Amino acid sequence: MQQQAATLPATCFFLPRYKAAALEQSSFLCNMSNTIGHLFRVTTFGESHGPAIGCVIDGCPAGLALDTDFLQSEMNRRKPGQSTIVTQRKESDAVQILSGVFDGKTTGAPIALLIPNEDQRSRDYDHLASTFRPSHADYTWQIKYGMRDFRGGGRSSARETAARVAAGAIAKLLLRKEGIHIQAYVSQVGHLQLSSAYQELNLSLTESNEVRCPDPVMAQKMIKLIKKIRKEGDTIGGVISAVIKGCPAGLGEPVFDKLHAELGKAMLGINAAKGFEYGSGFAGVSMRGSEHNDQFVQTEKPGLLATITNHSGGIQGGISNGMDIHFRVAFKPVATIMRDQDSFTESGEPIVLKGKGRHDPCVVPRAVPIVEAMAALVLADHLLLHGRR
Repeated sequence: MQQQAATLPATCFFLPRYKAAALEQSSFLCNMSNTIGHLFRVTTFGESHGPAIGCVIDGCPAGLALDTDFLQSEMNRRKPGQSTIVTQRKESDAVQILSGVFDGKTTGAPIALLIPNEDQRSRDYDHLASTFRPSHADYTWQIKYGMRDFRGGGRSSARETAARVAAGAIAKLLLRKEGIHIQAYVSQVGHLQLSSAYQELNLSLTESNEVRCPDPVMAQKMIKLIKKIRKEGDTIGGVISAVIKGCPAGLGEPVFDKLHAELGKAMLGINAAKGFEYGSGFAGVSMRGSEHNDQFVQTEKPGLLATITNHSGGIQGGISNGMDIHFRVAFKPVATIMRDQDSFTESGEPIVLKGKGRHDPCVVPRAVPIVEAMAALVLADHLLLHGRR
C-alpha cells in the first residue's frame, strides 16, 4: 500500500512537536469529564484493560428495591461473547455492589458498583503503543492529554459502557415505579432498514434474536449481512430506534436543559454514535406546518391533553408533553477492521497497520441496552428535578 504523506493537513503534527506545548499547558490537560446528571449523578471509572470498571451513583433516593437479578440481566444483554455476530471477548460482567444498598434497598448513600475485567489480552495491542489507528481516539487523546492507554483504547473503549448499563438498570427500576418504560431495538443495519413505525411492530420480539430486531424476517437478513461483512474483514453501521412510554408531561427545562437536548447529548456520548433525531427528525423538513403540527384532543384526565399525531416526538419546547418519546441513534461502522490500513507513528513515520484483536463487526446489537440505559439516566435525573419543585 502506497503512502500519500503530502495529503496530510497542515494542522497534523506529531509527538515531538506537541510534547513541549503539553508541558506548558499542563493545567489544561489533566481535566476529564466522567460524570452525567444533575441530581441523579453517575460517575464511571476504569479502563478496558485495567483490573475493573465501575461507577458511583449519587442521588438515588432511599428505599428503592434493588432487583439484582434484573441488574445482571441488563448486563448480560450488553456483555461481549453473547452471540456469533459480536466480539468474542469473554466477560461475565458480574456486578459487585460495594455500597449504598442494605437489606435489598437503596439507602440514599452513594451506590458503588464494580465490574471486574476477566478476559483482557493486552498483548493484542502492543503494536499500537506508538501508532495512531484511523478513526479511533488515539491521536486526539494524545493531543489533548499528552499520553494515552493504547490497550484497547483505555477510557475511550466501549468497554466503559458496561458501567453505564449497570447504572441505567438502577435508573430503570426508579422509572418503573412511576410507570415509565424504555424500549430500544435495531431498526437498520447497513442498507437493510425496517419500513414500519414502532407502533406497528411487536417490540416484545426484540430479544428473540441476536441482532435485536423485532421483525424476525428482517432480523435474519441483518444477521446474514453482518456475518458476510465480518468474513470480509470489514465492519458496518446501523440505527437503533427507541420509544419511551409512560413519561408524564412536564419533564425537562425550556432553555439549556431541554429534554431532547439532554437525550441527544447522552446518545452522542455513546461510542460510535454519529447522529441523533427525535420525533419527525430530518424527515420533518419536507413537511408543511399544517401537516407537522400535532393537534390536541381531550383526555379522560382533567387538565391533561393528548395529540392526534406525534411529530413532536413527545417533547415540545424542551419539555415532555405526555405522549410517547421516540428517537433514533445512528452508529458508524466499527473503526477497527481486519484489513491493512495506512497510518503514522507518533514520530511521524508512515506505517501499514495490521488489523488484530477481537472486535464487533457491527455495534448496534450490543448498543441497544446502552441506548436504553442512557435514556434511563436522563429521565431519572429529570424526574428528580421535576419532583424537587
